[in-house]
Amino acid sequence: MSQSEEKFEYVSSATLPTRWGQFRIHGFVETDTDQEHVALSYGNWEEGEVVPIRIHSECLTGDALFSTRCDCGFQLEKALQNIVEHGKGILLYLRQEGRGIGLLNKIRAYNLQDNGLDTVEANEHLGFDADLRDYGICKIMLAELGVKRVNLMTNNPKKRAALESLGVEVVNRTPIDHGITDDNRHYLRTKTEKLGHEFDPHLLK
Repeated sequence: MSQSEEKFEYVSSATLPTRWGQFRIHGFVETDTDQEHVALSYGNWEEGEVVPIRIHSECLTGDALFSTRCDCGFQLEKALQNIVEHGKGILLYLRQEGRGIGLLNKIRAYNLQDNGLDTVEANEHLGFDADLRDYGICKIMLAELGVKRVNLMTNNPKKRAALESLGVEVVNRTPIDHGITDDNRHYLRTKTEKLGHEFDPHLLK
């Protein structure tokens, strides 16, 4: 195990019934920061099998407070639904609010967006990079769950590149073009144009 991998530690697992089905929830911690992350797993798989996964960064406003100014909550629900329909899969839920800037700074960024900046400009105006997320823990989480080959549900090619750099084989990338509304259409266009996300362009008109 590399020095960077040693800062991540598996904690415990339990059953987690949801509206879509009964998952297992697995807790992990970054030992140097005490930051906590979870994985939800559903079904069983053989060694070497390609498993559908979603890497989802925490979004309190979208995931829990039903905001429509982003597509996060919509994608979270769609990913869980897809996993259950497939009969197996994993959702890695990373505590990286606001692409890594934290909840209160995200609210500050929202205020700047209310006054004309886009999501990238707002983060940069606050002194942050456009995206500060670190996907290093994903390798430990997947290894704990016995997965080395994945079908990655995402519109963000950088997530694929991050997993591949960690030695995880991404056999396929499946887009989630879901939850596009009048409230978040400009936000999603910005993610496409400035952050490299891939959406069906007809859906963003």
